This record gives sequence, C-alpha cells and structure tokens, in this order.
Amino acid sequence: MLQEVQKHSVHTLVFRSLKRTHDMFVADNGKPIPLDDVSHKLKMSIKLRTDYGSVLHMPILKENFREKGSPDAGDPYGHKQYPANQGQELEYLITGTHPYPAGPEGVALTADTKIQRMPSESAAQSLAVALPPSQSRLEANRTAAGVGDIYRHAGISDRTQPPGLSMAMMEAGGNKNSALIAKKAPTMPKPQWHPPWKLYRVISGHLGWVRCIAVEPGNQWFVTGSADRTIKIWDLASGKLKLSLTGHISTVRGVIVSGRSPYLFSCGEDKQVKCWDLEYNKVIRHYHGHLSAVYGLDLHPTIDVLVTCSRDSTARIWDVRTKASVHTLAGHTNAVATVKCQAAEPQIITGSHDTTIRLWDLVAGKTRVTLTNHKKSVRAVVLHPRHYTFASGSPDNIKQWKFPDGNFIQNLSGHNAIINTLAVNADGVLVSGADNGTMHLWDWRTGYNFQRVHAAVQPGSLDSESGIFACAFDQSESRLLTAEADKTIKVYREDDTATEETHPVSWKPEIIKRKRF
Repeated sequence: MLQEVQKHSVHTLVFRSLKRTHDMFVADNGKPIPLDDVSHKLKMSIKLRTDYGSVLHMPILKENFREKGSPDAGDPYGHKQYPANQGQELEYLITGTHPYPAGPEGVALTADTKIQRMPSESAAQSLAVALPPSQSRLEANRTAAGVGDIYRHAGISDRTQPPGLSMAMMEAGGNKNSALIAKKAPTMPKPQWHPPWKLYRVISGHLGWVRCIAVEPGNQWFVTGSADRTIKIWDLASGKLKLSLTGHISTVRGVIVSGRSPYLFSCGEDKQVKCWDLEYNKVIRHYHGHLSAVYGLDLHPTIDVLVTCSRDSTARIWDVRTKASVHTLAGHTNAVATVKCQAAEPQIITGSHDTTIRLWDLVAGKTRVTLTNHKKSVRAVVLHPRHYTFASGSPDNIKQWKFPDGNFIQNLSGHNAIINTLAVNADGVLVSGADNGTMHLWDWRTGYNFQRVHAAVQPGSLDSESGIFACAFDQSESRLLTAEADKTIKVYREDDTATEETHPVSWKPEIIKRKRF
C-alpha cells in the first residue's frame, strides 16, 4: 500500500511539473507550444544543467560578457572592457572553456549562479598584501632559498633565472610584493701568492734529447735518461756528472729510483725494462713481456711492485723480486704514455694516446673507472702529494680530478701546446712542460697561471730543439729540474728577492665561464 502511494505521489509531481512547464512555454500568439517541443527543451535544460551545473559558479579563463545596450557587446576577441555604470546588469555567457562542448548559443547564467565582477588590479594587490602568507608558500620559499644556497655554494648560477639576477617574492605588510635582487656571479677565488721561479743552472753532458729525469730519495743526486741510450747520474748540489750507465740499445724513456732498496729501474724504446743495482752499477734483473716500446714506469710506494706502460696499449704489473708479470692491464686502444702508482685506491692510474684515463684495481687487474673528458692524447699524469686529487695533461686542457672515482674538478686552460710532463709540489705549485719548450706554473687550488717560462735553447742547438720532455721537483721542493730537447738539464729555483709587492698577483675577480657540456 505504501509503495503504491509513493508511486502515485511521484507521478503526480511529474505531471504537475510537465503541466507547469507546458504552461510556461507559450507562443507569441497565445497558442501553447506542442508537448513534444516542451519535452525536448526540458530534456536539453536538464542535460545542460547536469553537464554544466558544477562549473556555473566558477570563474573561467576566457569570458565574453555582453553589456546590455553597449555598442561593444559583440567584440569577438574578448578584450578587457569594463562598463562605466557599475550597477548595470551584465549577462555572462560560457563560451566553451570547459572540456564539455558548449551549447549552440551559450548558456545564460541565472541569478543564483551569476559570478561577480573581477576586482581591479590595485584591489587584488592590496588584498594579497593584507592576507597572511600561507604555510605552503612559506615552505616553498624556504625550499627555494635552500636550492639557491646550494647553487651559490657550488659556484654556478641558477638556470631558471637570468645571469646575475634572482627574483624574490617578499610577503610583508606595506612592502612591495616583488623585487629584483642583484646576485653575484661565480668568481675565481683569489689565488695563493707564489714566488716566481728563475733559471740558475744549465747542465750539459748528454748527446741526445734528455727524455726522463728522477731524483733519489736522499736528495743527493738525480738520474736522467736520454736518446743517446745512456743513463747518467748527476750530483744535485754541484751539477757535476758522477756516473754513466750503458746497456739500453735505444732511447731511454723512463727512470725511477727505489726508496725501499738500492735499485734503479729504467725502460726504453728497445722494449726492455731493467733493474740496476747501484752498489755494483750493473743490471741484475730484466722484465720481459712488452711487445713494443716502453714509455714509462713507476714504483708502488708500499709494496715491491713495478708498473710499466707501453706502446703495445697495455700496462704491466711486475713483482720486483721474482720478475713475474702479475697482471697485464688491457683496455686502452692506443699507446699508454704514462702511469702512476699510489698506496690508496685506486692504486694505478694510466693515461693514453686513446685520449682516456683509466683508474685500475691493482688486486683484480681490471679497470675501475674510465675518464673520457679529454679530446686528445693524455701524455702526462701527476698526483698531488697531500690532497686526494690528481691532474692530467693534454693538448686540449690540463684537467684536475678527485679520487677515488675520478670526479672532475676544473680545467686549467692556456697552455696551448702538447703537454709532455706535469709536476706538483706540496705548496700547490703545478708545473706543465710542453713540446714547444714553454713551461707554465699554476696555483693548484684556483688554476691561476702565475708564471710562463720559455728558456733559450743551448747555444749551438737548432731553434726547433726547444722542448721539455720531463720535469721533477727535488725532495726539498726548492729546486725544479727539466729534461729538454736541447740535450741539457735546466735547474730552476724560487726567486728569494721576490715579494708580493714586487711581483703582485695580476688577478681580478673575473666571472668564471663554465661550460654546461
């Protein structure tokens, strides 16, 4: 019984609604509109209200409003046109900004859903200033400041802002809501002052290019290898020749003196690696295995291991005592020009003519990291004696890296020549020697080039014989020795008379130009 009453009530309500709607839709001549048309219009009204009811009260991005009686009511471009009479009624039309399709002639807003006029710009600004900042805005400002601090600490500009400027939004009562704040561009820090180095001795005696040089741990003498196939030992204090060793049948490319035993190791373009006993001044061991010229060698500082590098694209690890080849480090695709050892990981670093640098795992005999930043041959690598960093030299740039993963630090640009050798002392003086006879001295920390040297060639030599093949600091780091193409060894020392006033650092806080790629 109750269900029948409810059905009857619903039917009654629908009938009355249809009758009321039918009475409302009357033609101009007073005759009622047919019921089919009324039903169609009712369905359209319900559909439009259902589709657009949720957005009728919301402001829209683009509106065409028509002021009744205004001559500009038909502007199709939606330009801002505010009526002179603020009390005059406006008729708003939704023109399809909602993803639903718009009605053929737009939907007229009723009195219940008509939106208010947009406030003026001044009113909006005053309202924004008066409102307290929201918690989300405060959190966003704090996050933005933190990211900005990180960029400034890293010395690079924020890519989202123009160079030298940053936009800061200030929310405070009575203050402007935005301002331009000047931001300092990253600059090179002021370099440490280093006294200039001057030439004070030239040592002659070799009959060919001097290709390699090493200072013995006691700092009493040093040794050189030459294209005349000899190894010569010189007194460091006087520069006088003490001993000549013969045995190589081609150019001697590398020499090093052991600090753990009275041994001297040498290698050359004759594929030979020799161990000399300095008590008897003769060869006691040969290390056979390389298939081509051996370009460099180094001793491990804490264990009896010798590492050599060769034109056969490999480096080899040797047991000093047994002469056994422990590992063959394969991976380079061209001649390996330089090799260095250290006690910390990675224990072996190689530079090659294939433009790459490899950091090796000594135990496994495999590559840990390959650095491919250089675009030309890497002929020189040097390890900093105190910092956990190293530098590599190539005709394109001198680059500094951080151990253990080979993270790039900075470029040292300006020595536009083939870099044959690098040396660094504990004071942070980096020396680069080039194939054209020029030598540049750098501040390690900042990369500032504080001195350039191009010494005259030995009298009687050709001008083309101007090249630096190797350089090294002595153990006191007060003298710098260079092995050159004019068959001489040149010795430099710091200028004791120089001061910061007589030789000031010509440094300006120039903006650092960093490449993104």
